Amino acid sequence: MPDRHPTGSPSDPSPATMASAAWLRETVGSMVERHGTTGELPPIVQLGHPALRMRAAEVDGQLDDGLLDGFLRLMRAVMHAAPGVGLAAPQLGVPLRMAVLEDQFQVSPETADVRERRPLDFFAALNPTYAPRGTRRAAFYEGCLSFAGFQGVVDRPADIDARWEEPGGAVRQEAFSGWQARIFQHETDHLDGIVYIDRALTRSLTTNANYLQRWASPGIEGARAGLGF
Repeated sequence: MPDRHPTGSPSDPSPATMASAAWLRETVGSMVERHGTTGELPPIVQLGHPALRMRAAEVDGQLDDGLLDGFLRLMRAVMHAAPGVGLAAPQLGVPLRMAVLEDQFQVSPETADVRERRPLDFFAALNPTYAPRGTRRAAFYEGCLSFAGFQGVVDRPADIDARWEEPGGAVRQEAFSGWQARIFQHETDHLDGIVYIDRALTRSLTTNANYLQRWASPGIEGARAGLGF
């Protein structure tokens, strides 16, 4: 354990302040304005930031339509630049229940088959929820843009019923399976203060470098045998 002694006082606002409509409007407005004028993308916050451990506030008119649209565009830009297949608002330090999802990455036919990974067209999900559909489960490695440099195996329901609101207010319901279900669960978990490492088989945890060198196969059988989980 490294010897670290805190100095000074925390600079982050209190959870109550972060959930207030005024703080949300000011914070999001500032991000969107900087991106619009300079192209600057906000950093993805890392484990230890309080927004990642809060239950995010329901999206309920805190941002007007223009600001909401601008923030979702910004979130999509951050997700693409990372790059990733999903991004939740708390990962930008904003505790609102919204996420963007999109998976157009090319994978091998074997990987696509084993992981049930199919392309996922972009969409924004406000106030998303999900429930398992049936009893089928699947365990694969996951990474997180807010826990940079590591991956771990997470066992999740393989099929879910998902529900969310679109930015215009319409309610969507859809059944997801395989990798699409995994992405939806991962991003929705962020809105409840859950990071994938909370659900991971901890003996499976690996650096990205070791994952690519040793365990980057379509399934997890090799990693399970080699790491003993």
